[in-house]
Amino acid sequence: MKTILTLFSALAVFFTATHHASATNPSLFLHFPAKDGTSQGKKIVLVGGDEEYRSEESLPMLGKLLSQRHGFDCTVLFAIDAKTGTINPNNQNNIPGLEALDDADLMIIATRFRQLPDEQLAHIGKFLNAGKPVIGLRTATHAFTGSAKFENLSWGQFGLKILGEKWVNHHGIHKVQGALAVPEPANAKNPILNGVNHAFSVSDVYGVVNLTDNDTILLRGAVTESLDPKSEAIAGEKNQPMMPLAWLHTYTSPNGKNKGHSFCTTTGAAADLLNADLRRLVINAAYNLTNLEVPAEADVTLVDPYNPSFYGFIKAEGHWAKRALRPADFGLGKATEADDPEGTPKWKY
Repeated sequence: MKTILTLFSALAVFFTATHHASATNPSLFLHFPAKDGTSQGKKIVLVGGDEEYRSEESLPMLGKLLSQRHGFDCTVLFAIDAKTGTINPNNQNNIPGLEALDDADLMIIATRFRQLPDEQLAHIGKFLNAGKPVIGLRTATHAFTGSAKFENLSWGQFGLKILGEKWVNHHGIHKVQGALAVPEPANAKNPILNGVNHAFSVSDVYGVVNLTDNDTILLRGAVTESLDPKSEAIAGEKNQPMMPLAWLHTYTSPNGKNKGHSFCTTTGAAADLLNADLRRLVINAAYNLTNLEVPAEADVTLVDPYNPSFYGFIKAEGHWAKRALRPADFGLGKATEADDPEGTPKWKY
Protein backbone atom coordinates (compact mmCIF):
# COMPACT_ATOMS: atom_id res chain seq x y z
CA MET A 1 0.00 0.00 0.00
CA LYS A 2 2.85 2.40 0.89
CA THR A 3 4.43 1.78 -2.52
CA ILE A 4 1.13 2.50 -4.28
CA LEU A 5 0.60 5.73 -2.31
CA THR A 6 4.15 6.82 -3.11
CA LEU A 7 3.51 6.13 -6.79
CA PHE A 8 0.29 8.15 -6.75
CA SER A 9 2.07 11.01 -4.98
CA ALA A 10 4.81 10.99 -7.59
CA LEU A 11 2.27 10.96 -10.39
CA ALA A 12 0.40 13.87 -8.80
CA VAL A 13 3.60 15.90 -8.59
CA PHE A 14 4.42 15.02 -12.21
CA PHE A 15 1.04 16.06 -13.58
CA THR A 16 1.00 19.24 -11.51
CA ALA A 17 4.46 20.17 -12.75
CA THR A 18 3.52 19.27 -16.32
CA HIS A 19 0.39 21.43 -16.14
CA HIS A 20 2.35 24.34 -14.67
CA ALA A 21 5.07 24.03 -17.31
CA SER A 22 2.43 24.01 -20.04
CA ALA A 23 0.81 27.12 -18.59
CA THR A 24 4.10 29.01 -18.54
CA ASN A 25 5.70 27.61 -21.69
CA PRO A 26 7.16 30.67 -23.45
CA SER A 27 6.26 29.24 -26.85
CA LEU A 28 2.58 29.78 -26.00
CA PHE A 29 2.77 33.58 -25.80
CA LEU A 30 4.89 36.50 -27.01
CA HIS A 31 7.18 38.70 -24.96
CA PHE A 32 8.34 42.04 -26.34
CA PRO A 33 10.82 43.72 -23.95
CA ALA A 34 11.07 47.48 -24.18
CA LYS A 35 13.50 48.57 -26.86
CA ASP A 36 16.95 49.19 -25.42
CA GLY A 37 17.26 52.61 -23.85
CA THR A 38 13.53 53.39 -23.92
CA SER A 39 12.11 51.55 -20.91
CA GLN A 40 9.25 53.20 -19.06
CA GLY A 41 9.52 50.65 -16.27
CA LYS A 42 5.95 49.53 -16.94
CA LYS A 43 4.64 46.09 -17.88
CA ILE A 44 1.58 45.53 -20.06
CA VAL A 45 -0.18 42.22 -20.69
CA LEU A 46 -2.34 42.10 -23.83
CA VAL A 47 -4.98 39.36 -23.58
CA GLY A 48 -6.47 38.12 -26.86
CA GLY A 49 -8.97 35.44 -27.71
CA ASP A 50 -12.02 36.17 -29.87
CA GLU A 51 -13.65 34.40 -32.77
CA GLU A 52 -14.62 37.45 -34.80
CA TYR A 53 -12.45 40.56 -34.66
CA ARG A 54 -8.98 39.02 -35.10
CA SER A 55 -7.31 39.96 -31.83
CA GLU A 56 -4.64 37.39 -32.68
CA GLU A 57 -3.58 39.82 -35.44
CA SER A 58 -4.10 43.16 -33.68
CA LEU A 59 -2.56 42.55 -30.26
CA PRO A 60 0.91 41.50 -31.49
CA MET A 61 0.95 44.68 -33.58
CA LEU A 62 0.04 46.78 -30.53
CA GLY A 63 2.58 44.92 -28.40
CA LYS A 64 5.32 45.73 -30.89
CA LEU A 65 4.24 49.36 -31.06
CA LEU A 66 4.09 49.78 -27.28
CA SER A 67 7.45 48.09 -26.72
CA GLN A 68 9.51 49.35 -29.65
CA ARG A 69 8.14 52.89 -29.96
CA HIS A 70 7.11 53.64 -26.38
CA GLY A 71 9.26 51.65 -23.97
CA PHE A 72 6.67 49.35 -22.40
CA ASP A 73 7.47 45.73 -21.58
CA CYS A 74 4.71 43.76 -23.31
CA THR A 75 3.42 40.20 -23.13
CA VAL A 76 0.81 39.09 -25.66
CA LEU A 77 -1.48 36.13 -24.91
CA PHE A 78 -3.58 34.05 -27.30
CA ALA A 79 -6.34 31.45 -27.35
CA ILE A 80 -4.32 28.26 -27.67
CA ASP A 81 -5.21 24.69 -28.57
CA ALA A 82 -3.83 22.83 -25.57
CA LYS A 83 -3.04 19.70 -27.60
CA THR A 84 -1.08 21.34 -30.41
CA GLY A 85 0.13 24.64 -28.94
CA THR A 86 -1.26 26.47 -31.96
CA ILE A 87 -3.52 29.52 -32.03
CA ASN A 88 -7.22 28.75 -32.23
CA PRO A 89 -9.52 31.73 -31.55
CA ASN A 90 -12.51 29.37 -31.52
CA ASN A 91 -11.12 27.66 -28.40
CA GLN A 92 -12.90 29.52 -25.60
CA ASN A 93 -11.31 27.64 -22.73
CA ASN A 94 -7.57 28.27 -22.75
CA ILE A 95 -5.41 31.42 -22.63
CA PRO A 96 -2.04 30.34 -21.20
CA GLY A 97 0.34 32.85 -19.67
CA LEU A 98 -2.11 34.87 -17.57
CA GLU A 99 0.30 34.61 -14.65
CA ALA A 100 2.14 37.47 -16.41
CA LEU A 101 -0.55 39.70 -14.88
CA ASP A 102 0.81 39.02 -11.39
CA ASP A 103 3.38 41.83 -11.73
CA ALA A 104 1.83 43.79 -14.60
CA ASP A 105 0.94 47.48 -14.50
CA LEU A 106 -1.81 47.38 -17.16
CA MET A 107 -4.03 44.81 -18.88
CA ILE A 108 -5.30 45.33 -22.42
CA ILE A 109 -8.08 42.84 -23.14
CA ALA A 110 -9.83 41.99 -26.39
CA THR A 111 -11.54 38.67 -25.66
CA ARG A 112 -15.06 37.52 -26.51
CA PHE A 113 -17.25 35.16 -24.48
CA ARG A 114 -14.37 33.18 -22.99
CA GLN A 115 -14.99 30.42 -20.43
CA LEU A 116 -11.60 29.97 -18.82
CA PRO A 117 -10.63 27.59 -16.01
CA ASP A 118 -10.58 29.00 -12.50
CA GLU A 119 -6.78 28.78 -12.25
CA GLN A 120 -6.43 31.10 -15.25
CA LEU A 121 -9.20 33.49 -14.18
CA ALA A 122 -7.59 33.77 -10.73
CA HIS A 123 -4.70 35.77 -12.19
CA ILE A 124 -7.13 38.30 -13.67
CA GLY A 125 -9.02 38.39 -10.38
CA LYS A 126 -5.82 39.07 -8.42
CA PHE A 127 -4.94 41.87 -10.86
CA LEU A 128 -8.37 43.46 -10.40
CA ASN A 129 -8.26 43.09 -6.62
CA ALA A 130 -5.15 45.27 -6.69
CA GLY A 131 -7.18 47.96 -8.47
CA LYS A 132 -4.85 47.95 -11.47
CA PRO A 133 -5.92 49.60 -14.74
CA VAL A 134 -7.62 47.92 -17.69
CA ILE A 135 -8.07 48.83 -21.35
CA GLY A 136 -10.97 47.04 -23.04
CA LEU A 137 -11.26 46.80 -26.83
CA ARG A 138 -14.46 46.04 -28.79
CA THR A 139 -15.77 42.69 -27.48
CA ALA A 140 -14.21 43.17 -24.05
CA THR A 141 -17.67 44.41 -23.05
CA HIS A 142 -18.57 40.72 -23.29
CA ALA A 143 -15.13 39.31 -22.54
CA PHE A 144 -16.37 36.28 -20.60
CA THR A 145 -19.47 34.15 -20.22
CA GLY A 146 -20.66 31.33 -18.00
CA SER A 147 -21.37 31.01 -14.28
CA ALA A 148 -17.80 31.25 -12.94
CA LYS A 149 -17.19 33.79 -10.15
CA PHE A 150 -14.22 35.35 -8.42
CA GLU A 151 -15.21 36.68 -5.00
CA ASN A 152 -17.91 39.30 -5.74
CA LEU A 153 -17.37 39.33 -9.51
CA SER A 154 -19.37 37.11 -11.83
CA TRP A 155 -17.14 36.80 -14.89
CA GLY A 156 -20.16 37.16 -17.15
CA GLN A 157 -20.50 40.71 -15.78
CA PHE A 158 -16.87 41.67 -16.37
CA GLY A 159 -17.78 44.21 -19.05
CA LEU A 160 -20.51 45.87 -17.03
CA LYS A 161 -18.64 45.92 -13.72
CA ILE A 162 -15.07 46.57 -14.85
CA LEU A 163 -15.57 48.56 -18.07
CA GLY A 164 -18.98 50.09 -17.49
CA GLU A 165 -20.87 48.37 -20.30
CA LYS A 166 -21.95 44.90 -21.45
CA TRP A 167 -23.02 43.54 -24.82
CA VAL A 168 -26.15 45.41 -25.94
CA ASN A 169 -26.53 45.32 -29.74
CA HIS A 170 -25.20 46.49 -33.07
CA HIS A 171 -26.39 50.07 -33.28
CA GLY A 172 -25.03 50.44 -36.81
CA ILE A 173 -25.58 47.91 -39.59
CA HIS A 174 -22.95 45.19 -39.25
CA LYS A 175 -20.44 45.12 -42.16
CA VAL A 176 -22.31 47.95 -43.90
CA GLN A 177 -21.96 51.09 -41.79
CA GLY A 178 -18.78 52.36 -40.16
CA ALA A 179 -18.09 54.49 -37.09
CA LEU A 180 -16.63 57.99 -37.15
CA ALA A 181 -15.27 59.15 -33.79
CA VAL A 182 -16.59 62.51 -32.60
CA PRO A 183 -15.04 64.09 -29.48
CA GLU A 184 -17.34 64.76 -26.56
CA PRO A 185 -17.11 68.58 -26.29
CA ALA A 186 -16.79 68.66 -22.49
CA ASN A 187 -13.82 66.26 -22.58
CA ALA A 188 -12.21 67.12 -25.91
CA LYS A 189 -9.00 68.25 -24.16
CA ASN A 190 -8.50 65.02 -22.25
CA PRO A 191 -4.89 63.89 -22.93
CA ILE A 192 -6.09 60.49 -24.16
CA LEU A 193 -7.35 62.37 -27.22
CA ASN A 194 -3.98 64.00 -27.96
CA GLY A 195 -3.38 63.78 -31.72
CA VAL A 196 -6.62 61.84 -32.30
CA ASN A 197 -8.11 63.76 -35.20
CA HIS A 198 -9.85 61.35 -37.57
CA ALA A 199 -10.49 58.01 -35.90
CA PHE A 200 -12.61 55.83 -38.17
CA SER A 201 -13.68 52.20 -37.71
CA VAL A 202 -14.91 49.68 -40.23
CA SER A 203 -16.56 47.89 -37.34
CA ASP A 204 -19.97 49.39 -36.68
CA VAL A 205 -21.14 51.39 -33.68
CA TYR A 206 -22.20 49.30 -30.68
CA GLY A 207 -25.22 50.15 -28.56
CA VAL A 208 -24.16 51.61 -25.19
CA VAL A 209 -26.85 52.17 -22.55
CA ASN A 210 -25.38 51.51 -19.10
CA LEU A 211 -22.89 54.32 -18.57
CA THR A 212 -23.64 56.74 -15.72
CA ASP A 213 -22.80 60.32 -14.85
CA ASN A 214 -19.73 58.96 -13.07
CA ASP A 215 -18.24 57.81 -16.40
CA THR A 216 -16.23 60.15 -18.63
CA ILE A 217 -17.25 59.91 -22.28
CA LEU A 218 -14.34 60.87 -24.54
CA LEU A 219 -15.66 59.97 -27.98
CA ARG A 220 -19.03 59.27 -29.51
CA GLY A 221 -19.57 57.17 -32.60
CA ALA A 222 -21.35 58.61 -35.61
CA VAL A 223 -22.90 55.87 -37.73
CA THR A 224 -21.65 56.45 -41.28
CA GLU A 225 -23.17 55.68 -44.65
CA SER A 226 -20.54 53.10 -45.58
CA LEU A 227 -17.18 51.59 -44.63
CA ASP A 228 -15.35 54.26 -46.61
CA PRO A 229 -13.42 56.51 -44.16
CA LYS A 230 -14.61 59.48 -46.21
CA SER A 231 -18.29 58.58 -45.85
CA GLU A 232 -20.62 60.98 -44.09
CA ALA A 233 -22.60 60.40 -40.92
CA ILE A 234 -26.12 59.33 -41.73
CA ALA A 235 -28.97 61.75 -41.06
CA GLY A 236 -31.85 61.00 -38.69
CA GLU A 237 -32.51 59.43 -35.32
CA LYS A 238 -29.71 56.86 -35.47
CA ASN A 239 -27.18 59.55 -34.56
CA GLN A 240 -29.45 61.48 -32.20
CA PRO A 241 -27.80 61.09 -29.80
CA MET A 242 -24.63 59.37 -30.93
CA MET A 243 -23.60 56.35 -28.87
CA PRO A 244 -20.50 56.58 -26.64
CA LEU A 245 -17.50 55.11 -28.47
CA ALA A 246 -14.73 55.55 -25.89
CA TRP A 247 -14.90 56.35 -22.18
CA LEU A 248 -13.24 56.15 -18.77
CA HIS A 249 -14.78 54.16 -15.93
CA THR A 250 -13.99 53.56 -12.26
CA TYR A 251 -14.50 50.00 -11.04
CA THR A 252 -14.66 48.35 -7.63
CA SER A 253 -12.33 45.39 -7.11
CA PRO A 254 -13.93 41.93 -6.72
CA ASN A 255 -13.05 41.89 -3.01
CA GLY A 256 -14.62 45.34 -2.57
CA LYS A 257 -11.45 46.83 -1.08
CA ASN A 258 -10.03 48.91 -3.94
CA LYS A 259 -11.01 51.15 -6.79
CA GLY A 260 -9.49 50.83 -10.25
CA HIS A 261 -9.68 52.71 -13.52
CA SER A 262 -10.51 51.45 -16.98
CA PHE A 263 -10.68 52.79 -20.50
CA CYS A 264 -13.00 51.14 -22.99
CA THR A 265 -13.62 51.62 -26.67
CA THR A 266 -16.12 49.66 -28.74
CA THR A 267 -13.78 49.97 -31.71
CA GLY A 268 -10.74 47.74 -31.93
CA ALA A 269 -11.17 45.14 -34.66
CA ALA A 270 -7.83 44.31 -36.28
CA ALA A 271 -9.02 46.06 -39.44
CA ASP A 272 -9.97 49.17 -37.42
CA LEU A 273 -6.40 49.56 -36.22
CA LEU A 274 -5.14 50.29 -39.71
CA ASN A 275 -6.36 53.75 -38.74
CA ALA A 276 -3.41 55.59 -37.17
CA ASP A 277 -5.58 57.68 -34.87
CA LEU A 278 -7.22 54.60 -33.39
CA ARG A 279 -3.79 53.14 -32.68
CA ARG A 280 -2.87 56.46 -31.07
CA LEU A 281 -6.02 56.35 -28.93
CA VAL A 282 -4.93 53.01 -27.43
CA ILE A 283 -1.32 54.13 -26.96
CA ASN A 284 -2.47 57.34 -25.26
CA ALA A 285 -4.74 55.37 -22.93
CA ALA A 286 -1.81 53.12 -21.98
CA TYR A 287 0.26 56.16 -20.99
CA ASN A 288 -2.61 57.76 -19.11
CA LEU A 289 -3.63 54.68 -17.13
CA THR A 290 -0.04 53.93 -16.09
CA ASN A 291 0.36 57.51 -14.78
CA LEU A 292 2.76 58.61 -17.52
CA GLU A 293 2.55 61.87 -19.43
CA VAL A 294 0.68 61.34 -22.70
CA PRO A 295 2.70 62.49 -25.74
CA ALA A 296 1.34 65.42 -27.74
CA GLU A 297 1.28 63.14 -30.78
CA ALA A 298 2.34 59.59 -30.03
CA ASP A 299 4.38 57.79 -32.66
CA VAL A 300 2.17 55.05 -34.09
CA THR A 301 4.37 54.10 -37.03
CA LEU A 302 4.00 50.36 -37.53
CA VAL A 303 7.00 48.28 -36.46
CA ASP A 304 6.39 45.47 -38.97
CA PRO A 305 4.04 45.29 -41.97
CA TYR A 306 0.45 44.99 -40.78
CA ASN A 307 -2.09 43.47 -43.14
CA PRO A 308 -5.06 42.47 -40.99
CA SER A 309 -7.98 40.51 -42.31
CA PHE A 310 -11.56 41.75 -42.06
CA TYR A 311 -13.66 40.66 -39.14
CA GLY A 312 -16.04 37.72 -39.26
CA PHE A 313 -16.52 34.26 -37.82
CA ILE A 314 -14.45 31.42 -39.27
CA LYS A 315 -16.25 28.18 -38.52
CA ALA A 316 -14.85 25.91 -41.24
CA GLU A 317 -13.77 22.68 -39.57
CA GLY A 318 -10.01 22.34 -39.44
CA HIS A 319 -9.31 25.94 -40.51
CA TRP A 320 -7.12 26.84 -37.55
CA ALA A 321 -5.48 23.45 -37.38
CA LYS A 322 -4.50 23.80 -41.02
CA ARG A 323 -3.03 27.27 -40.51
CA ALA A 324 -1.11 25.98 -37.48
CA LEU A 325 -0.21 29.51 -36.36
CA ARG A 326 2.00 29.85 -33.33
CA PRO A 327 2.66 32.98 -31.28
CA ALA A 328 6.21 33.12 -32.68
CA ASP A 329 4.72 33.69 -36.14
CA PHE A 330 3.79 37.20 -34.92
CA GLY A 331 7.22 37.95 -33.43
CA LEU A 332 9.42 40.93 -34.20
CA GLY A 333 10.40 41.08 -37.85
CA LYS A 334 7.46 38.90 -38.86
CA ALA A 335 4.09 39.61 -40.43
CA THR A 336 1.29 37.26 -41.36
CA GLU A 337 -1.48 37.66 -43.89
CA ALA A 338 -4.80 35.86 -44.18
CA ASP A 339 -7.64 35.85 -46.62
CA ASP A 340 -10.69 37.84 -45.57
CA PRO A 341 -13.50 35.64 -44.21
CA GLU A 342 -16.35 34.60 -46.44
CA GLY A 343 -18.96 37.36 -46.70
CA THR A 344 -16.49 40.24 -46.39
CA PRO A 345 -17.73 43.45 -48.07
CA LYS A 346 -15.56 45.91 -49.98
CA TRP A 347 -13.50 47.68 -47.33
CA LYS A 348 -9.94 48.44 -48.48
CA TYR A 349 -10.43 51.98 -49.71
